[in-house]
Amino acid sequence: MNARIEHLETSGTFSLDGGTWDVDNNVWIVGDDHDVIVIDPAHDVDAVVSAVNGRNVAAILLTHGHDDHIRQVLDVKEKIGGPIHLNPEDRMLWNQVHQGSEPDAEISAGDTFGVAGATLRAIHTPGHSPGSTCFYSEDLGDIPVLFSGDTLFQGGPGATGRSYSSFDTIVESIRTQLLGLPAQTRVNTGHGPSTTIGEEAPNV
Repeated sequence: MNARIEHLETSGTFSLDGGTWDVDNNVWIVGDDHDVIVIDPAHDVDAVVSAVNGRNVAAILLTHGHDDHIRQVLDVKEKIGGPIHLNPEDRMLWNQVHQGSEPDAEISAGDTFGVAGATLRAIHTPGHSPGSTCFYSEDLGDIPVLFSGDTLFQGGPGATGRSYSSFDTIVESIRTQLLGLPAQTRVNTGHGPSTTIGEEAPNV
């Protein structure tokens, strides 16, 4: 098994409810020298294309539908290929950005995505948005890995003070869906530094 994780940080803006904020996003690429899955290819199309570097894209996975995570995804797909996957409960957020187009496939809880001998399993974690989805793998090194999007950060849950979000829901999602994962699970987040399930358990 040769699958590895590559990390790219891109910069841009996030807009919702009439406000706009500068943000830095984490883009995660999982795979080997031939095949990859791209998670949340935010902001900088050229940087994502350069990082993929001509490899076959098995899937583009979106953790949720906020515009900083999805605004460039159609342009990214045009240049690198690969079907775009999004949980359908975030279609209203998608439609705010990409009216008249659709993702290629829906993500449901328990769906699995394979690349380079590794498997990522979708975990539905609503709260930050209704369709927020994390991706969990036990095949990417010595410890399990969770790609948490904006559901769980270093320091606790993601933001819930905007439309379509709920603090009570995100806390329930983290407690019921994530805290049961092994404590050493590395949490690769949508923004900021990585953490572990064990480090974040006291913060939820």
